[in-house]
Amino acid sequence: MTNKDLHFELLGEHNEIAVIRLTRLTKRNALNDGLILALRDVFQNLPSTVRAAVIDGEGEHFCAGLDLSELSDRDAGQGLFHSRMWHAALECVQYGPVPVIAALHGAVVGGGLELATACHIRVADESTFYALPEGSRGIFVGGGGSVRIPRLIGAARMTDMMLTGRVYNAQDGERIGLAQYLVPTGGAFEKAFELAQRIAKNAPLTNYALTHVLPRIAEQPADQGFMTEAMMAAIAQSAPEAKERVKAFLEGRAAKVQKS
Repeated sequence: MTNKDLHFELLGEHNEIAVIRLTRLTKRNALNDGLILALRDVFQNLPSTVRAAVIDGEGEHFCAGLDLSELSDRDAGQGLFHSRMWHAALECVQYGPVPVIAALHGAVVGGGLELATACHIRVADESTFYALPEGSRGIFVGGGGSVRIPRLIGAARMTDMMLTGRVYNAQDGERIGLAQYLVPTGGAFEKAFELAQRIAKNAPLTNYALTHVLPRIAEQPADQGFMTEAMMAAIAQSAPEAKERVKAFLEGRAAKVQKS
């Protein structure tokens, strides 16, 4: 699974970690349609051995956003369908078969932030900065940012970013919720890979519940959320792997939670 702008490899003892790296160095890894469709194809065709994925950007930047040099002159209908194509592609990241960790550094701007927020965990290093310059360009987000970003930082903060061109540095981005982890410059991939290895050891059905069911519960009224939770809990605990893991814990064969 390779593309001139996207590198794919399998790592880990059992090829359980997929590493997907943006490689448009001359464009600061800016996204175009070909790259978005390549991301879609990768997540639709992950090998069965994969249990977690890491998305990274080659060079100094994770992703500098939409490649405006390839922005076509579209009428309203064409623009609508183009945006929906991006939505479908990034849903393959968010609702694909495995948890996805983004290793952020440098620019995480516009479409790059939309890609990052489609991932389940974001690790930023201290070189990271976040921006949504679409407001100053006379355009609007079209890759799902208006849905995903406010769920992390609130609509007011996103409005401020787009109206004023505000740029968040790595520390402030982590503080408001754009990333869950903040590490020294150059350490994002290493930390993301470490988390992917840990996640890959979980029961696959539990990981699926966390990435597919939990976000939907969060959007449901409480009574519906409780019912969805009960059904998912029943399904998860009925899996043979879950029964073995609980038995191992009760028999003292599993590690206990320790203070980090």
